[in-house]
Amino acid sequence: MCRIFISADPSSYESRTRSVRLHGVVTSLRLENLHWSVLEEIAGRDGMTVAQLIEKLYDELVADRGAVGNFSSFLRVCALRYENLIAQGLIPRDAAIPIRSLDADRILDGLQRVPRAPARPGGARQPRRSLN
Repeated sequence: MCRIFISADPSSYESRTRSVRLHGVVTSLRLENLHWSVLEEIAGRDGMTVAQLIEKLYDELVADRGAVGNFSSFLRVCALRYENLIAQGLIPRDAAIPIRSLDADRILDGLQRVPRAPARPGGARQPRRSLN
C-alpha cells in the first residue's frame, strides 16, 4: 500500500512560497507544489489566475465566516476537497467545464448523500472519510 504514496515525485511535496496581494496587502503563502498545481487547475477552469482565485476564496470565506484562521491550511483543504468531489463524481473531471457553471447546492446535497462507512465487527462504525 505505501508504495503507492512513497513513489510520488519528491518535487510534488516540496513547499513553495508565493506572495499574493489581498486587497492591496502583500502576504506570503507556503504550500506544497501539488497543492499549487491543483489550485492552478481550479483557477484555470474559470479563467482566473491563482492570485485571483485566492483573493476570491479569501473574500468569500470572510463574508461567510467573518474571519480567516489558518488560510494556508484552508487552501490545502480546498485542493483536497476539489479532488475528492471529482472522485465522488460531484464535479466533472473535464477542466473545460467552469466551476462557476456548476450548481453548488446540488454538489453540497450530493455530499450529504455519500453513504456512511459500513459498521465494523462488534458494531463500531468506521469513521466517514469526507472533506466536508
